Amino acid sequence: MSGLISPHGGTLVNRVVDNATATKLQGEASSLKRIDLSAKQSCDLEMIGIGAFSPLTGFMGKADFESVCKSMKLASGDIWPIPILLSVDSSKAPKVGERVALYAPNGVLQGVMTVKETFAHDKKLEIPNVFATSDEAHPGVAQVMAEGDTCIAGPVDVVTVCVDPKGPEAFLEFRQTPAQTRAEFEKRGWKTVGAFQTRNPIHRAHEYLCKCTQEICDGLLIHPLVGETKKGDIPAATRMDCYQVLIEKYFVKDRTHLSVMPAAMRYAGPREAILHALVRKNYGCTHFIVGRDHAGVGNYYGTYDAQNIFDGLDAKNLGIRPLKFEHAAWCKLCEGMTSSKTCPHGGEHKIFLSGTKVREMLAAGQRPPMEFSRPEVADALMSWAKSPA
Repeated sequence: MSGLISPHGGTLVNRVVDNATATKLQGEASSLKRIDLSAKQSCDLEMIGIGAFSPLTGFMGKADFESVCKSMKLASGDIWPIPILLSVDSSKAPKVGERVALYAPNGVLQGVMTVKETFAHDKKLEIPNVFATSDEAHPGVAQVMAEGDTCIAGPVDVVTVCVDPKGPEAFLEFRQTPAQTRAEFEKRGWKTVGAFQTRNPIHRAHEYLCKCTQEICDGLLIHPLVGETKKGDIPAATRMDCYQVLIEKYFVKDRTHLSVMPAAMRYAGPREAILHALVRKNYGCTHFIVGRDHAGVGNYYGTYDAQNIFDGLDAKNLGIRPLKFEHAAWCKLCEGMTSSKTCPHGGEHKIFLSGTKVREMLAAGQRPPMEFSRPEVADALMSWAKSPA
């Protein structure tokens, strides 16, 4: 890994146990207190285990939690924007020193944890700081409000990485750990790698951002999030169909790599943009695309808040370089994708379509126009829209 960017905190964490230890832990688990994880907690456990959340080796303790909420830093001083917590109902909280078995929502034993600390889940501290709102209509806020009132912290041992290998969002062919993507970049000789985060199918504006990045970097990691998302988002399986056909037809394969990230969305806008950047640093990327309203939802965040938040960070500790892009759209006069930096024409000549607008079109049986989606992507989306619910 000597030629690649260092992981956040300097060491790539690996908390996934070997087969012999896994067998031993599976035998021990039956005698341990059982903790049933939410979908978000299960995603977080996998991200900790594979090192995507390096330098975290387990769920956060109180000192890290409070520091992250107040200053976007771990107690160590390393940048970290969002708490990674395991909260449970107070009546089910284990004691300090106790070992607990962590089960995924489908009942699979996912890991074992030694409880080093318990503390009150201060939601009044977390919510306004992380989400910049306390509105329970915000999906991230609602998610935290529904969580337990006691947090348990400590190192984890991950027994099962992909808890449902036959599930629709397993994508085993594309499910690579940070160590694996780093090995892939080394094999390809990439020193600089740009990452594209997406929870939506790639439309023409996204493609424009990706190809601009390919002009700057040795390679591009298209890295869709396939963990927990909100109701109404296009399913990961449909999105993966779109990514694969788009790469096949319109990208240089030797300069493009597709892998999936099993993280859960928080919809925390600016703070989540930082988290997404740090995670891609752990996967071996040197550059990170930050577009319009990154990780936003509704009207909670300004158009470029997720870009501006990087300006106040310690660039050396951040390590990965944000690539800030203007709102891109198809210009009828330029006959191509443009932004305010590249096109002199007014808005009346532009075709702006949001992901929300496209979902509305699909629900109405309308095909997205070629100025928004490549025809092959539109075909995949229309097929999904027409399929039985």
